[in-house]
Amino acid sequence: MCTSCGCSGDGKARLTDLDTGETRSAGVDEHPNHHGSTHHEHGHSIAHGHAHRHDEAHGQAREQGTTIMLEQALLAKNDHLAMHNRAWLMDHNILALNLVSSPGAGKTTLLERTLRELAGEIPVSVVEGDQESVFDAERIRATGCAAVQINTGAGCHLDAAMLARALDELAPPPGSMIMIENVGNLVCPALFDLGEWAKVVVLSVTEGDDKPVKYPHMFRAARLMLLNKLDLLAHVDFDLERCIGYARRVNPQIGVLALSARTGEGLDGWYQWLRASAYAQRRTE
Repeated sequence: MCTSCGCSGDGKARLTDLDTGETRSAGVDEHPNHHGSTHHEHGHSIAHGHAHRHDEAHGQAREQGTTIMLEQALLAKNDHLAMHNRAWLMDHNILALNLVSSPGAGKTTLLERTLRELAGEIPVSVVEGDQESVFDAERIRATGCAAVQINTGAGCHLDAAMLARALDELAPPPGSMIMIENVGNLVCPALFDLGEWAKVVVLSVTEGDDKPVKYPHMFRAARLMLLNKLDLLAHVDFDLERCIGYARRVNPQIGVLALSARTGEGLDGWYQWLRASAYAQRRTE
């Protein structure tokens, strides 16, 4: 979690107005700093080394216990906000999908093509999550789709409070769809529920085919795995069937679609999945 991924949780996430360039708080409460530790001055001689190690071990155990409690409190608070997001989305008959991946897997390219090819069929709004810059949100806006950009600073994931603020900004119409492009990371986004209907993990064939077993929490949390950049499969050392087998080892229920956002191969299956998911979400009202 945040203790090892570099996310400082400094409360500096910003929502950027794409028209004016102005930034403001994304409405995120300041998270506890999990990296802070108590530093002691050690004036012990070498003869006291055993006692020093004993005291240090107890100190580390206390710090570890405190960290676990802080993480549990952080996730509990996030889950409470996510529950409210989910209820609001269901009340408004809005399908929310949380797109997650490593950096460079092709989420934004996939979104651009999806928005253009489904234009007029399903109203879609987009929440873009990045540590810095508004480049991806500008690409999405160029398709004619409403989008908001959340910059997380040192943070490595979106959370439920950020999504709540983004929904306020977007005011998506009832019966529409929200696509959330999370920060590129296969660790923390697996743990943070945003209130979405499903997580969709995008894995490109230019990555290792063992990613599902290296990052099992993400693939266990996802309802669908998209194997992107299929057009490059002949040029890389990636075993498609092995990857699917690994994904289903950690999550037997995960759906799998292979496609290329660049060439369009396999996108019909993705669009059918979106239509079916929108219908299924309405049935759960």
